Amino acid sequence: MAPALGNWYNPEGEGYRPPWAGVSLLDLLEQVRKRIVRACLAVAVGVLIAFTQIDRIVSFIFAPMRRALPPGTRLIYTAPGEAFSLYINIALISGCAIASPFILFQVWKLIAPALYSNQKKFAIPFVLMSSSGVIGGWLFSHYIVFPYMIEFFGTFSNANLQFMPKVETAFDLYTKMLLGMAIVFQMPTVVFFLAKMGLVSARLLWRNIKYAVLVIFVLAAVLTPSGDPWNQTIFAAPMIVLYLLSIGIAWIVAPRARPADQ
Repeated sequence: MAPALGNWYNPEGEGYRPPWAGVSLLDLLEQVRKRIVRACLAVAVGVLIAFTQIDRIVSFIFAPMRRALPPGTRLIYTAPGEAFSLYINIALISGCAIASPFILFQVWKLIAPALYSNQKKFAIPFVLMSSSGVIGGWLFSHYIVFPYMIEFFGTFSNANLQFMPKVETAFDLYTKMLLGMAIVFQMPTVVFFLAKMGLVSARLLWRNIKYAVLVIFVLAAVLTPSGDPWNQTIFAAPMIVLYLLSIGIAWIVAPRARPADQ
């Protein structure tokens, strides 16, 4: 095991008693049950709050799509319960977003007893970085990726074909793009912990930057509906910035060499 990785998992040496020693399986299951119940109650409260503003939330979600649609085009639903199901799904997702700070706190309370003291101090950076990645990915998807895709699909509308997207299909595409961008924007968070454990370094990331840029542009070409290089560059630019930011993070948090007497 690499020294940095060993210090990460067991900073006190081989004779150190792990913080989770002596915890029975029943106690662990009871803690898991307690945290899940509290998280579900928080989500239920969040859903109730979301329902009080559901029309505003729906209008906000579909606003970029309406602006990208051809003039006169409207969203439609064909199944009797389709609009109701849409409102339920949006309220549930919004409720989870509202309750997310409390949910993250419950997750932290569950895993904190199993962490060494030097690992617990990374709870705040983890929550801040992962939350910022989710928010950044959602904003990028909401204002750039999703409207560009809808605008492209709307270009096929003509005298024979009229673009009238169903709300359920459109929202399904919206959630998939949101999830994909939220995962992509976790790159700095992942690099932070990999660098802290000594598994990657700023030098390694910089040495392979040309391959990273190639992969990023391939991913941008997949996400971009049109073959326009300008649009692909717009999609790829934030990911390149994230990669450069990850290099800086890896350089800052990399484990430093210890003196020979330690």
